Amino acid sequence: MSQQLQAYSITAPGFYGLNTQDSSLDLASGFALVANNCVIDQYGRVGARKGWSALNASTNADLGTSDIKMIAELVDNTGVSYTILAGNNKLYKFSGNTITTLTYGGGGTAPTITDSNWQAAALNGYLVLYQLGHEPLAFIPSVSTTTYRRISEVTGYAGTVQQSNAVISAYGRTWSANTATDKNTIQFSDLLAGQVFSAGSSGSLNVSQVWPNGADEITALAAHNGFLYIFGRRQILVYQGANDPAAMFLADTVSGIGCCARDSVALTGTDVFFLSDSGVRSLARTVQEKSAPFRDISANVRDDLVTDINADTLANIKSMYSDSNAFYLLTFPASNKTYCFDTRTVLPNGAARVTTWDLVPKALFSNREKEVLFGFTSYVGYYTGNLDRTSTYKMTYFSNYFDLGQPSNIKVLKKLGFTLIGGSGSDIVVKYGFDYSTNYQIRNLNMSTIEVSEYGTAEYGIAEYSTGIVFDNQRIQGSGSGTVLQFGLEVTINGFELSVQKLDVFCKLGRTI
Repeated sequence: MSQQLQAYSITAPGFYGLNTQDSSLDLASGFALVANNCVIDQYGRVGARKGWSALNASTNADLGTSDIKMIAELVDNTGVSYTILAGNNKLYKFSGNTITTLTYGGGGTAPTITDSNWQAAALNGYLVLYQLGHEPLAFIPSVSTTTYRRISEVTGYAGTVQQSNAVISAYGRTWSANTATDKNTIQFSDLLAGQVFSAGSSGSLNVSQVWPNGADEITALAAHNGFLYIFGRRQILVYQGANDPAAMFLADTVSGIGCCARDSVALTGTDVFFLSDSGVRSLARTVQEKSAPFRDISANVRDDLVTDINADTLANIKSMYSDSNAFYLLTFPASNKTYCFDTRTVLPNGAARVTTWDLVPKALFSNREKEVLFGFTSYVGYYTGNLDRTSTYKMTYFSNYFDLGQPSNIKVLKKLGFTLIGGSGSDIVVKYGFDYSTNYQIRNLNMSTIEVSEYGTAEYGIAEYSTGIVFDNQRIQGSGSGTVLQFGLEVTINGFELSVQKLDVFCKLGRTI
């Protein structure tokens, strides 16, 4: 008598995101072992990320084939928005679909610029830009919308501005730190006057004697919830009352964890994310109670992430937070990898659900319109659609290993079914294997080509949405056997959204091992 066919359904496989840290022998079915060019969508499914389109119609001759390494936004006092770029050791204004070079307008000899790793901060209608070893610059649209100048050339300049690497705008003034010769002094400007450093309430704060666990150096700054956070490489200082520098005081310190990359710091609205030497951390602290519930955001990919940190130039690591997409992106150009941390849900171990991309912008920014902008070679990219500019890209997903509730039985695979949402006309490679072997069996498929419309019905005979919802239930004939089963999908994303809804496994149970 033949063994009865057994059916197993796994809904929303991979909805916990990647886990390359824990033993794959014991992982829950919700984890994925590969999830590249994926996001966790709003319904908790693994799906394809969006692509990007080029916003500038043509290239800028001064930028040429160089990378855009900084994107910043200034909203002036009249509400007008300006997008400022840096690349090829020059500054640019992006407006409409055109990148225009900003020229020096200070009246003297133009400053020497040898890199484009600026950090920008907006204050009282103008933008200041700081970079290690460079004279700080200012873009002031009320004076000129086509030029920049040194901060020392701004009307009312007083004192001596530091040539700092890190700058933020918070509590009505600019704060900067980390020069070539001084890693422990924070300089802050006068109230609403980012060019005044020796009058009013301007001043400086030296923290060299405050580090709780020996000498350190300032790598980044952040302001959140009334506090000023001073990140060292291995420690963090928390100052309270920064809205009045004369009265602010050291409220808390953190030892053993610091920030290793200036541009990894991102405010999420309710928290601060940053990259430490051991992974991505969340600065969720109750200062008054001296408690330290540091979340290890990247706990499920910790070793992979540390490897990427060690392989990269820290100044090239960039990040951004998008509240409209509910993700924190962190790029590693040397590894050609972007980590995408979903912020909708916290896993039981405190980590965020994470996927990876092989789309690696050199600059990232979320503007006031909540558009996600990328800096690429020659182009400003906009995170939209489902093509990388005009090219398809490959989404890759591999499940965890499944014993289907029968760990001691051999499973003889008969059929493998999966339900995908979207992806009309996509080419699909299905891979499956047994017993932890990477010697996969392969099946090539193509999703149905469907005229996509809202709810599957063309309203008034016209397809309303070109990227609407398409269900496609595919099944393949299986073969082979083993105690545990793994499957993978490699889908060519050709302009349509795609999410993995369900996995159905049909097998017969063989002998007990």
